[in-house]
Amino acid sequence: MQQKRQSKAKTFLILDDDVTFRERLEKAMIRRGFDTLCAGSVAEATGIILAGRIDYAVIDLRLEDGNGLEIVTLLRKCWPSARAVVLTGYGNTPTVVAAIKAGAVDYLAKPEGADEIVAALKAPRNAQPAPPEAPITPEEARIAHIETVFDSAGRNVSQAARLLNMHRRTLQRILKRHQNGEDATS
Repeated sequence: MQQKRQSKAKTFLILDDDVTFRERLEKAMIRRGFDTLCAGSVAEATGIILAGRIDYAVIDLRLEDGNGLEIVTLLRKCWPSARAVVLTGYGNTPTVVAAIKAGAVDYLAKPEGADEIVAALKAPRNAQPAPPEAPITPEEARIAHIETVFDSAGRNVSQAARLLNMHRRTLQRILKRHQNGEDATS
C-alpha cells in the first residue's frame, strides 16, 4: 500500500514481505511525521526508488524475489544521501558486513521498535550505538528465533523441528507454553 507523498515530510521506504510487520511499522512512521512508501518485494521497491526521492529506508534482508541488499545498493546509487537500515531475523556476521559495504547505516535484528529504527537512521555516521535500556534475555532471543523458524517453515511443526534440530513434541510444548504467556523455561 502506497501513501501519497507529502511535500515537506521525509520519505520513508519500508520493504518487508511480512504484511503485518510492514503495516505496523508504516503506522508508527506516519505518527512520527514520515511520508511512508511500502513494498513487499524487490520489484516493488525498485519501482518506488526509481519513481522518486527516498530519504530513509528499512529493508528486510530475505524476500521472496531476491535479497534486500540489492535494494540497499540501488538506493545508494539513485539517492546517495538516503539512509537505510537492514532489518532481519536472519542476521549473521557476513551479512552485516555485506549490508554495511552496500551502504546501509545499520543492521538491526527483528523485532525492533520504531524508535530504535529512527534512532539508527538519524544517528551520525560512525556513531557508536547506546547499549539497550532493556536488553532482550537469552530466553526471549531463543523464543524469537524459534518463532522465526516456525513462521519461515510455513508454521509446519515437523519441518520447523527438523530445521531447529529438535524433537517435534518438544517444539510443540515450547510453542504452546509461549502462546499461553508462560515462561518457556517452566
